[in-house]
Amino acid sequence: MIEIVVKKGKPKKSVVFDTYWKFAAERQRIFFNRIEGKAEPWTNDEILHKHKFTNTYRASDRVSQFLIREVIYGVDFSPKDVFFRIILFKTFNKIETWQHLEKRLGRINLETYSFKKYSRILDELIIAGKSIYSGAYIMTSGKSAFGHSKKYKNHLKLIEFMMSTDLPNKVMSSKSMKDLFDLLKEYPTLGNFLAYQYCIDLNYSELTDFSEMDFVVPGPGAKDGIKKCFTDVNGYSESDIIKYMCDIQQREFDRLEIDFQSLWGRPLQLIDAQNLFCEVDKYSRVVHPSIQGISGRTRIKQVFKKSEEKISFWYPPKWGINDLIL
Repeated sequence: MIEIVVKKGKPKKSVVFDTYWKFAAERQRIFFNRIEGKAEPWTNDEILHKHKFTNTYRASDRVSQFLIREVIYGVDFSPKDVFFRIILFKTFNKIETWQHLEKRLGRINLETYSFKKYSRILDELIIAGKSIYSGAYIMTSGKSAFGHSKKYKNHLKLIEFMMSTDLPNKVMSSKSMKDLFDLLKEYPTLGNFLAYQYCIDLNYSELTDFSEMDFVVPGPGAKDGIKKCFTDVNGYSESDIIKYMCDIQQREFDRLEIDFQSLWGRPLQLIDAQNLFCEVDKYSRVVHPSIQGISGRTRIKQVFKKSEEKISFWYPPKWGINDLIL
């Protein structure tokens, strides 16, 4: 039998394809304008000026910076404690929740963990009308797996379950990011998107050392952005399209005569390209209202609010860029 190999054609681009690169460069320009202390406005783009968008590089976002600098590398913790701290922080994904726990409990580690104590403190926040979760991810309740009526109690029980099954050591024994992803997916409430996000967060630490170019899982927003950037993907998977964007990034910046200021020499990684599709989906709701995605959303909900808290940017030391930061 003769095997016939049919080559796929190139993905067919829409007008939003060029917007993707222009958005990436302008959002990164805003990032550098801010950290260099330039006066506002940091952009002439009214949409970027008015609305909240994540950074071009995921690791530059405020929550990721707090995770890297304060949660992971703040003190010399054991590998089990590092894992526990990452998963606890990312479960709520909210700096204020972490800070309140620290204020009440002192240094957070596995040895001082108590389901009762943590539950009581989180209850107090809820009673005071505080939101304990970030709105960035949709967190399933976990009630079917752990039986509690309150979501956060199920999530604490999930963390306990992770620790009881020696997950930190299994994480460190993972052979690839895909291996790590498959491992996390075995745990209740962790779907594809959340498991991949946790992979990236764990990989900021020294528990693993995988390239961010190894593996990607597109989230719902990224799928919307891909739909808008291409009229026909010609049979390529969404993961392939994200890899394609990383492969051609310099060529596209050159073609559009864009002077893209990378993250101190670090090009866009798969996680960044994935996030950019999500942000370009939102941006295009206003710039390209006639181009439809999957969700059919037409508005950008979040308005930009300037934070007065200054960030001293710092990245995983293994990236080798901290000495280059201004």
